[in-house]
Amino acid sequence: MLVTPRDVWLGRLQVALAGVLWSSSGLFVKAPWFDGWPHESKGILFAFWRSFFALLILLPLIRKPEWRWKMLPMMLCFTTMTWSFLSAMVHGPAANATWLQNLSPVWVLIFGVSVLKERFAPADIGMFVCCLAGVGLILTMELGYGSTRATLLGILSGLSFASVVLFLRYFRDVESTWLIALNHTSNLVLLSPWIIPHVADIPLNSYAALAMFGIFQMSLPYVLFARGLRTTPSPEASLLTLIEPVLVPVWVFIAWHHHSTYQPVPWWTWSGGALILVGMLVRYVPSLWNYRGGSRTAA
Repeated sequence: MLVTPRDVWLGRLQVALAGVLWSSSGLFVKAPWFDGWPHESKGILFAFWRSFFALLILLPLIRKPEWRWKMLPMMLCFTTMTWSFLSAMVHGPAANATWLQNLSPVWVLIFGVSVLKERFAPADIGMFVCCLAGVGLILTMELGYGSTRATLLGILSGLSFASVVLFLRYFRDVESTWLIALNHTSNLVLLSPWIIPHVADIPLNSYAALAMFGIFQMSLPYVLFARGLRTTPSPEASLLTLIEPVLVPVWVFIAWHHHSTYQPVPWWTWSGGALILVGMLVRYVPSLWNYRGGSRTAA
């Protein structure tokens, strides 16, 4: 298929828009619409209902469902990832949770080299050092002044997200839409025992907000990202989606800074996030440059 410059720019726009929509997670989690929910169960409630409404969009898109028993660990990791990530947002600054989850490339590198015997590039070392310095700063300061629980949940979300990425790589011969739908189904099945007692306590207007959460923060960006990857190389897509952690605290501030429950982003989150961002740039900018250089040479 002939790819035109217009197709390339459209693909970039779709990937970037996916990152923007993903960044709305904090806007929903920190919304006062859910203040009446039991605080300890908020993360589980968000994870369940976001998957419920996301699944409604994904199911019609499935074309080639396929089951393998080895998919069970992937599903468990996905449920752990969504629960820990959304719980970290509930119990601490949304920016912390997002930056800590964006450590997943570091864990993928460690697991990939040690378990899958993959090779690493020199740029991986710079990413590794910068990202660990960033999380080290956030963790150290949170242990003393912030929420240790939220920080540990954020790190767990990054570890479990890395596991999901490795499983998706392992099942790369299986339709991606089916895999994502399967993971969301896992959330519905595994989290339902904690959800059933609270169904009657959720106001009807909250379901409208939860539907937007599932559709606009999860399903729609996934579809845009998958389509954008058709013409956008992985290194460039990795850079474009870094717009997500950058925008998370921005949306939360714009929407809810006037609310009594608003938590300002502490300086160590900005500093640690900046180190993680530098690590990602160190890793992916050279890859993108080499990709484009190779394309020009081939042309």
